[in-house]
Amino acid sequence: MRNVFHDELNALVETLVEMTHLAESAMGRATTALLDADRELAETVISNDEAIDRLQRDLEERSLQLLARQQPVATDLRVVVTALRMSNSLERMGDLARHVAKLARLRHPAGVVPDESRALFLQMGQVAERIVAKAGSVIASRDVELAAAMELDDDEMDNLHRQVFEMLLSRKWQHPTEVAVDLTLLSRYYERYADHAVSVAKSVMFLVTGSHDAEDGLSLTG
Repeated sequence: MRNVFHDELNALVETLVEMTHLAESAMGRATTALLDADRELAETVISNDEAIDRLQRDLEERSLQLLARQQPVATDLRVVVTALRMSNSLERMGDLARHVAKLARLRHPAGVVPDESRALFLQMGQVAERIVAKAGSVIASRDVELAAAMELDDDEMDNLHRQVFEMLLSRKWQHPTEVAVDLTLLSRYYERYADHAVSVAKSVMFLVTGSHDAEDGLSLTG
């Protein structure tokens, strides 16, 4: 019976890792759709978001059943609790990728990102993919050091976020207000995406240490 219980806990972890893969793919494809003004690709990101939502709902149901049936304690309880927290963050990351895709679809056939801003948003997309890939590794390995190192990726995203605002406030900025609003929203989507990945890392640190003090080593901004 105990082996079955731990198999169920391991299945929660596997679902979380699968969600990171889907969130990574979604943001990667959303960024491509954004920069290439690819409406068809944007549509696939939007429609495929339901897969992440479905996994989140399934994980929540299984977690609640485990709490009711097994009444876990100590580390086992932390696995269930942190699984619920992480699934919410990962579901939100999928939503943020969908938001990027929706903006690409909204402005089609025109592009959203001006030529001089493309490199900046390409870099934001790359950082987003990198940080969620690390989140998946952290979930699978419970590697506290890797979890703590994710703060550097979050710092890089925050710096890119600031660069977007510096660009928009520059005297060189010549584009319409609508473009500035679009880029502000996009930058915020990427920045929040990274924040949610850090939230996942914080949950893993709590899982491993059992202490919220350990989470203080990672900071959420914004």
